Amino acid sequence: MSPATDTATRLRRLLAILTWLAQEGEAPIEEVASRFDLTPTALVAELEMAACCGVPPYTPDQLLEIVVTEDTVSTRVGTVLARPRRLSPSEGLALAAAARAVLAVPGSDEDGALSRALAKLDRALGQPGIEVELDSPDQLDTVRAALDEHQRLAISYYSASTDQTTDRTITPRRLFASEGHWYVDAWCEMADSVRRFRVDRIATAVPAGPAAEEVLAVALPPVASGGTAPSGALGAFVPGPDSRRVRIAADPAKAWLFEAVPSVVEGDEDGRRVWEVFVGGDAWLERLLLRLGPDARVIEPSEDRDLAPEAARRILARYGPSEG
Repeated sequence: MSPATDTATRLRRLLAILTWLAQEGEAPIEEVASRFDLTPTALVAELEMAACCGVPPYTPDQLLEIVVTEDTVSTRVGTVLARPRRLSPSEGLALAAAARAVLAVPGSDEDGALSRALAKLDRALGQPGIEVELDSPDQLDTVRAALDEHQRLAISYYSASTDQTTDRTITPRRLFASEGHWYVDAWCEMADSVRRFRVDRIATAVPAGPAAEEVLAVALPPVASGGTAPSGALGAFVPGPDSRRVRIAADPAKAWLFEAVPSVVEGDEDGRRVWEVFVGGDAWLERLLLRLGPDARVIEPSEDRDLAPEAARRILARYGPSEG
């Protein structure tokens, strides 16, 4: 199964392709397609979307120029796009703060290219005193130590989706900060799969012995190159600890409703498209099913098949005749 490709994902990929091509100048179509996990035909189709992009007044010299031959592809930017960007003071401060947040993550290269660029930006801004601090949850050091030493952890974890605290054993595989919070992707023995945990919701964590080799060999979703977290808001999707898989058949015209949720297209059944989604709670699934309409149905698990009708009855009951 391949992950569903929504509009935001396609845009990020297109920008990555154009950035890489701008640095390379020209490259074989096969090489570019392989690099970005596309077929040559799909690559050309993606590039065609950017063929008329540019800046006002959209004269030929201000448009992206994409040249596709039988074997190669190249791109050239207009004069305005090629000119170094002049930042406003507020943009410069925002960029400096973001860079310092990245450098504050343990493991960042304090003497690398980002640090050198930040030093130049500080001199231009005249603001060398900007400081960015990341919160350190109580169990962060314990989780980091277990990750470094390939140890299992027995944890007590609060799940916001179920409003319950559960005890489970995990093997930390990846630790990262995103949008002000720390997360750990870990093998969860209760779920028998990789799950994503917010570190500040781990109440207790106790070492529980060495990790199994087969668990350490389980592949994780890729991390965006150069980033401190998986791509996207939280990047490549990893389900939460209490998520469950649900297969839904619905009208293909409703595909846009699945673009904003982690989902996979599994095929077709009786003229309807079948999606697999991860669900964190009944309330969220009820809302999705009601928006999909009466023709949508849950294929599995069977216990979720009555959620939509029951939710519809509850809602309709609220609009019944009032007493008196």
